[in-house]
Amino acid sequence: MTFLPGMQGRTTDFENRILASHNRERQILGLPQLEWDAGLAHRATRWAEHLAATGKFEHSPNIPGEPLEGENIWGGTSGAFFPEDMVGLWISEKAHFVEGVFPANSKTGRVQDVSHYTQIVWRRTEAVGCGMSQRGDEEIMVCRYSEPGNRRGVDPLYS
Repeated sequence: MTFLPGMQGRTTDFENRILASHNRERQILGLPQLEWDAGLAHRATRWAEHLAATGKFEHSPNIPGEPLEGENIWGGTSGAFFPEDMVGLWISEKAHFVEGVFPANSKTGRVQDVSHYTQIVWRRTEAVGCGMSQRGDEEIMVCRYSEPGNRRGVDPLYS
């Protein structure tokens, strides 16, 4: 991961802080802890850089022949958020989460209101890797997950 100017203090120990943020929530639910995966982090960084270069904010496409990976993306004002805040935004979706089979996990009836959270707590997910980029006054963080979550017909917490 390439650190951006002025980010060193705010993002010091980025990998461990991101991993700890994910694992705190998983621990609350009694789920296995995630491990950091450098390959996932590399691909996440590449996608974050692509988003910054294109000015788009969208999920990466699945590439035929490549393993499927889960993905969460975040964007916010440069310098305004700590890594824990970025992951915390996804975890805050827990307020809308209901147990059950995906995609029927949202109190609002909108799966997009919980899909970042369900990826974080997906029982079968074993690894995460994240990367950041910057475009103007916006930072972008992408996290990639293996095994991917948010699969229809599967219970995020128990399957």
